[in-house]
Amino acid sequence: MDANRKTAYHTLMDVEVKSAYSNISLNHNIILGKPSSPAFVRELVYGALKNKILLDYTIDKLVVKGIDSIKVSDLTILRMGIYQLGYMNSVPEYAAVNESVSLAKRFSRGREGFINAILRSYINDRYSLQLPDRDEDEVKYLSIKYSYNPWIIEMWLKEYDVAFVEELLIAGNKTPELTIRLNWLKVLKPDLIKLLEEKGFEVTQGKICDNALHVKGSALLESNLYKEGMFSVQDEASMLVSVMLDPKHGDTIVDVCAAPGGKTLAVAERMNNTGQIIAMDIYKRKLGIIDKEAKRLGVKNIVTKTWDATKTDPEMVEKADRVLVDAPCSGLGVIRRKPEIKYKKQSTEMEMLPKKQLSILKSSARYVKPGGILIYSSCTINKAENQDVIDEFLRTSVEFKKLEAIQLLPNVNGTDGFFICKMQREEIL
Repeated sequence: MDANRKTAYHTLMDVEVKSAYSNISLNHNIILGKPSSPAFVRELVYGALKNKILLDYTIDKLVVKGIDSIKVSDLTILRMGIYQLGYMNSVPEYAAVNESVSLAKRFSRGREGFINAILRSYINDRYSLQLPDRDEDEVKYLSIKYSYNPWIIEMWLKEYDVAFVEELLIAGNKTPELTIRLNWLKVLKPDLIKLLEEKGFEVTQGKICDNALHVKGSALLESNLYKEGMFSVQDEASMLVSVMLDPKHGDTIVDVCAAPGGKTLAVAERMNNTGQIIAMDIYKRKLGIIDKEAKRLGVKNIVTKTWDATKTDPEMVEKADRVLVDAPCSGLGVIRRKPEIKYKKQSTEMEMLPKKQLSILKSSARYVKPGGILIYSSCTINKAENQDVIDEFLRTSVEFKKLEAIQLLPNVNGTDGFFICKMQREEIL
């Protein structure tokens, strides 16, 4: 059996059955499966995930009893097969069909004939399959064409015009550039660029952050440059949070939702190992990731602490020069990295997020010294989780004033979708 498709199958099943994050499961299964072409596996996994609603719409048209009659293992193999047939020009038709049948023999025994028949029906009928009429139901049309849960489209249509929303949907389905944050503690930008290029990587400057580089090439994280802590992987939108926080040497900083630590470590690098960063998170095991990364990067000014961000730590009241609240959110700004987010249902938990975000922001604001800075950020594109949270916070926290706010969008800025708001506590006269 082809190890590449087997690895892709296991990853997609992890996402579907175990609600695993695609990036984590993919990396895990590539290590276990040892596929000959990790690039092929990634293309197949993310392609099948990004187009899941469209693929299911197609399968439903081809199966007499409809898609609801198919068990998840069959459906996963069909999604993979149809994606290869319809979207991966490098894969011959016979290979897509034969390898799908081989997967069925292993993971859907007795269904290989059904899998073969549906894939051959797709080959014969694919050009006659039509999307729903856009004029009759625009949300349904956009939902199927770009594979987004309808509630996301409906929400964005309340905030932007339809042309802009379609651009946003398209941008969310694109594969992002690999962006790294250079570590000033260990290397200067010109030297890192030279070292990367000497190893065969193609390097271009970042667009909005001076310590960002876009890199093309394979096995970057297996290089000694990474192992020696000269850089970390981080999108520019996420990097901008540390830029707007603008930490000074010697500052005391509190990061209240710190794990897995990308922003914490970016702030530490800017402080040149001076001052102190108290990195808090409710999950102790996740704080271990920060400690491990700090060691790789040579960062020595971070103290990790297990804490529930919805509550105020009395030991830290008015002790911080700067406080970062990177709040838990719906994640709609990082869909291009985690396409499974597109299929989240509009649950009670989702609806309660703004209330939780406001609670965290209010609790954390108590850490800020008079004259200090408070940053609120999220990786989502949702007014209710961003601007509305800030407006309500400022309405009830009159000692704070808004200095600047920005909403980064993948279709406008070429970055992840991020909201960042910088506030300052008034000085006591």
